[in-house]
Amino acid sequence: MKFLDLAKVYIRSGSGGNGCVSFRREKYIEYGGPNGGDGGKGGSVIIEAVDGLNTLIDFRYQQHFFAQNGQAGMGNNRTGKDGQDIILRVPAGTEILDEDQETVLLDMTEVGQRVVFAKGGNGGWGNSHFKSSTNQAPRSANPGLEGLERTIWLRLKLIADAGLLGLPNAGKSTFLAATSNARPKIADYPFTTLHPNLGVVGIDGAEFVVADIPGLIEGASEGRGLGDLFLGHVERCAVLLHLVDGTSEDVVGDYQTIIDEISNYNDVLGGKPRITVLNKVDSLLEEEIEEKIAALQEASGERVYTMSGVSKAGVDTVLRALKAEISMDRLRVKKLETKGDDEEEESWKP
Repeated sequence: MKFLDLAKVYIRSGSGGNGCVSFRREKYIEYGGPNGGDGGKGGSVIIEAVDGLNTLIDFRYQQHFFAQNGQAGMGNNRTGKDGQDIILRVPAGTEILDEDQETVLLDMTEVGQRVVFAKGGNGGWGNSHFKSSTNQAPRSANPGLEGLERTIWLRLKLIADAGLLGLPNAGKSTFLAATSNARPKIADYPFTTLHPNLGVVGIDGAEFVVADIPGLIEGASEGRGLGDLFLGHVERCAVLLHLVDGTSEDVVGDYQTIIDEISNYNDVLGGKPRITVLNKVDSLLEEEIEEKIAALQEASGERVYTMSGVSKAGVDTVLRALKAEISMDRLRVKKLETKGDDEEEESWKP
């Protein structure tokens, strides 16, 4: 349960405090008049995208988020205290869905994004607001407005620049481990990867984020294997890296299986730019490599790269191809600063 990308939560904004009915009672003052104060505002439910989170696991242990109600007004024209807001801190890339799990109410795509999702109710007026020349002793006050209560779903779609696709044991986790500091689980049996992994990859002075999701099999769109549960995490990617196992006897069939599954998922994912790579070429002979490349190029109609995640042969070429498909505003460029001889090196500060 270290990775959770869907959670159901119940929220309620605070109700406003009631207005107060009160009159002055000082000694020797014959006509004191009304002095009832207003009720305080109810707290709001705020959703904020924060850095350092990549899962919704916190919402598995706390599903109810209720803001504080406003305090009622008091005599002597004293206004009630406002209720405290409650903040839902979610990872960037979280979608806020209605109770039907289909209607997107809000999309938190940037770190620091902060939205008042459910505003607290206003406090009611005290009886001092209703005094007039014809009603010098009003005995009525407004009640506070009720808060908003509803059920919502949080669905996480990881923010990544490139996504890895392929059948189980196609070498996706090996590629991620060879190109980044990520350490996904790697083994010689299918479905080793059970949840998405992220890694920051660098090439030619630029960095971008690569997402590794569990492998797809034929019928994944119908729920076979792990299904298409994790395909949403590559929807935000600029380019998809399709790894085909070179040791497979039918590389064209493996390639077509993945294309069919992502096309069945939705048209957006099926139309994204793709880079096809024949992986594990270190285990093949030159004649086999040429034969399988020709078959894949005929099936895809595009250039097919060759690579080995274990020996790292061809990895840089694939990374440069990925970088070329990612727009410059998504790349994080490493800035190399050169210091002069007369400049003193500043001490590191957190």
